Amino acid sequence: MTVLDLSPWRTSRDYRLLWSSGAISMLGSFITYVTVPLQVKQLTDSYIAVGVIGVVELVPMIVFGLYGGALADAFDRGRIVLLTEIGLGLLSLLLLVNALLPNPMLWLVYVVGAGAAALGAIQRPALDALLPRVVPREQMSAALALSSVRFSVGAIIGPAIGGLIAATFGVSVAYGCDVLSFALAVSLLWRLKAVPPPSDADKPSLAGILEGLRYAGSRPELLGTYLVDIAAMVLAMPNAVFPFLADELGAPWALGMMYAATSVGALVVTVTSGWMSKVHRHGLAVALAAGAWGLAMAGAGWSGPVWLVLFFLALAGAADCVSGLFRMTMWNQTIPDNLRGRLAGIELLSYTAGPQLSQIRAGGVAALIGVRPAIWTGGLACVAAVLCSTGLSGFIRYDEKAWPNGQESIAPVDRG
Repeated sequence: MTVLDLSPWRTSRDYRLLWSSGAISMLGSFITYVTVPLQVKQLTDSYIAVGVIGVVELVPMIVFGLYGGALADAFDRGRIVLLTEIGLGLLSLLLLVNALLPNPMLWLVYVVGAGAAALGAIQRPALDALLPRVVPREQMSAALALSSVRFSVGAIIGPAIGGLIAATFGVSVAYGCDVLSFALAVSLLWRLKAVPPPSDADKPSLAGILEGLRYAGSRPELLGTYLVDIAAMVLAMPNAVFPFLADELGAPWALGMMYAATSVGALVVTVTSGWMSKVHRHGLAVALAAGAWGLAMAGAGWSGPVWLVLFFLALAGAADCVSGLFRMTMWNQTIPDNLRGRLAGIELLSYTAGPQLSQIRAGGVAALIGVRPAIWTGGLACVAAVLCSTGLSGFIRYDEKAWPNGQESIAPVDRG
């Protein structure tokens, strides 16, 4: 069977709420994701200024990601998601107000970016740790695939619409769409049932964060997923230079399509993801897919015609989706519930801090050697890093069938 498994959507009311609210806010966030670098480019026409977006977002993401994981293990995860969603909506409103000024302030864009990174870093561990509490273990792969479909569709439609809106009607209209999306998402999250932590849950503390780090360090298969993902994102994610690549190709109309292309490939994988349940060597699958991501990005950097660049970006997205689904399956099936939040905070650093660092790398390298070389050298560097990861034998040899069961949710699943 290769079609999507819809059982989590049918059986869990809270999963439906999480999925729907995420789909709405994600659409708006992707519109802003394209609009922010475009606005910075319009204000400065500088590779470095665009790359600085990643710099200002990186530190809050690291600090608050780890602390957010500790919060997710100590408090109601659904409440954390709701409150941070409200905060993100207010920051989006601030971007809108700034864009409406006669002379928008560049520093304010950076400040909002840092604030959004902090709130997102607090929210993401709670979201990830919440999923096993609303979906049973046997439906985890299906739930992750459905969430990936949501992400892929949002990442296709959002950037395409965002690029069109920002270029046609202005960045203020694009930010306004994001504000509206947050308002709708909050109205759904408000209906989530309480997800209280265990009575013996650890309070947020440095010692608790260190406990999570020690646990992650004791699991070579987890270390392998973190290292591979960081390498793939930092070295071979060229999104920061897409506005300049579109200009170099003489195709500014293709900017939104460049941001969306990887998600087209990811969507193809997720809608045919039934085959993934037959794969049990998850570590090897992660490594092979990450290497394919690097090769595809190298192909995008070497290519001349716009259509060929978009094709290779789509291939890269398909490979990254395979890697991501198997990584998340490994994480959610094997991590104890009392550590899920803290481990989700560590995971956040691997799959979101990486893209922020990639903005710094891509912008800096492009300024030195040009846009295209910045892309293809990053792809080849990713392949080399993935080859090095094969030295972690526990990672490459990880077998789902050999891992003991018993990491079930500690709370009954809502079947409403």
